[in-house]
Amino acid sequence: MIDLYYWPTPNGHKATLLLEELAEAGQPLDYAIKPVDIGKGDQFAPAFLAISPNNKMPAIVDHAPADGGAPVSVFESGAILLYLAGKAGRFAGDGARGRIEVSEWLMWQVGGLGPMTGQYGHFTVYAPEKIPYAVDRYTREVQRLLGVLDRRLAGRAFVAGDAYTIADMAAYPWINPYDKAPLDLSPFPQVRRWHASIAARPATQRAYALTTRVNPDAGKPLSEEERRLLFGQGPR
Repeated sequence: MIDLYYWPTPNGHKATLLLEELAEAGQPLDYAIKPVDIGKGDQFAPAFLAISPNNKMPAIVDHAPADGGAPVSVFESGAILLYLAGKAGRFAGDGARGRIEVSEWLMWQVGGLGPMTGQYGHFTVYAPEKIPYAVDRYTREVQRLLGVLDRRLAGRAFVAGDAYTIADMAAYPWINPYDKAPLDLSPFPQVRRWHASIAARPATQRAYALTTRVNPDAGKPLSEEERRLLFGQGPR
């Protein structure tokens, strides 16, 4: 059994996308969701910090690791995808060259698409005042990254070729995640085609159905206390 410490955010969706795809493929890794309500500060609880010292979710605890030893905890969404794909032997690329490609694009998402899209969302949706330079800076950078992805997908079904992998699962949740600040995807036909194909997958639909089950208030405006917890933290 795997405990998944989860909240329905783009990074949270990465783990459920993979776990549901494994179930769809007939190779399930049984998991139990442990909600981490980041608007209430659950991410700062000592028990959670013991497995996720960066106070971010998702995180997992695998109670049946491959070595048969004590439970293994993993934090950071990219590391979780690599761990679970490795445990199952699926979705991490075929052969040495395939695994390199998947790793490259996974790191591209973790180091670029996710953080830059997150900053775009912060300054367009959540910031208490509009700062035109910041909005323009991150809008342009996200558009640049979408262009990189669009060119990569030309002639390929998925990011690493014909096979759906954790590189796709990592990037998918970060494509236009802010309903209140939608990006214009019309210049990126390959991204739109790829995104639609993933959205249609049964495992994707099951993963995203967890959103309202875990957080019935998803999409509602943040309270001042939630803003403080999410955006007001310094050294603790």
